[in-house]
Amino acid sequence: MMLSAAPSNPDKPHRGTIFVEDATVLDIRHYAGDQFVLRVEARKCAAHARPGSFVHIRCDETLPMRRPLSIMRANAQEGWIEMLFKIVGGGLRSLSHKRQGDTVSVMGPIGQPFRPSQERPYALLVGGGVGIPPMVFLAEWLKDDSSAWHAVAFMGSELPFPFEVIDSRLPADWAPPGVIAAHPLLERWQIPSRLATLSGFAGCFDGYVPALLETWLHQQPPEVLAKSEIFACGPTPMLRATAAIARNHNVACQVSLEEFMACAVGGCAGCAVEVRTDKGPAMKRVCVDGPVFDATSVF
Repeated sequence: MMLSAAPSNPDKPHRGTIFVEDATVLDIRHYAGDQFVLRVEARKCAAHARPGSFVHIRCDETLPMRRPLSIMRANAQEGWIEMLFKIVGGGLRSLSHKRQGDTVSVMGPIGQPFRPSQERPYALLVGGGVGIPPMVFLAEWLKDDSSAWHAVAFMGSELPFPFEVIDSRLPADWAPPGVIAAHPLLERWQIPSRLATLSGFAGCFDGYVPALLETWLHQQPPEVLAKSEIFACGPTPMLRATAAIARNHNVACQVSLEEFMACAVGGCAGCAVEVRTDKGPAMKRVCVDGPVFDATSVF
């Protein structure tokens, strides 16, 4: 199963797959902790978006620098995409003031997506904070695929979650007693999910989300671990911990890196990180060479 859009130039896989659109705001929802979910009509981006890709959005006409935001959902038929963001500066504060009918410039989709393999049908989705959106996107993609996937999602946040937390009714015998808080969309899609926090939210696992993942891994037989793969997005310490857990259990792992970006299309190389390759260490751009990398190549 390939999740990447077909490039127009195989030597430059990001060429011909990034579009700039004047997107119309369809909806914006405010959640606790200065978190927002923004839905815009951006038909070209929606048609080519894949789980793990992101957009570079202009928050306000007076601000020349765009902001990278992960795509949380995309509907190619209806032509919309959704993004989650948290106010961390003036640009995203301006974006939070947008209203239905406003126009924002969107560049995307950008980046190499997650690549699930049918050889590893147990997909373990790990999202922390603003790393949750790609996991929602990937969960929906797996749900819509005709292959037989066994997906489980683990999500963590110290802020109130940017969705209406519900008590899960899906079986999860691996979860500690009382850990029943779940994501409502994933519950509707019949994908088990559990939430982790150190903030004491009801029904959540008391700890960081990699520890919740490890709870699942500890209870699986070797034949399941051999057919499992972890997909993770979140802060670097969370990704580093997740990569270490994957290594300890000998489980494949893909991570989506968070990095500061200026151009987001590979021109400035300001987001470059060192990656291990078959030919030795190399500098790769998180925006177009990533943001998704094999965990063993970066940690």
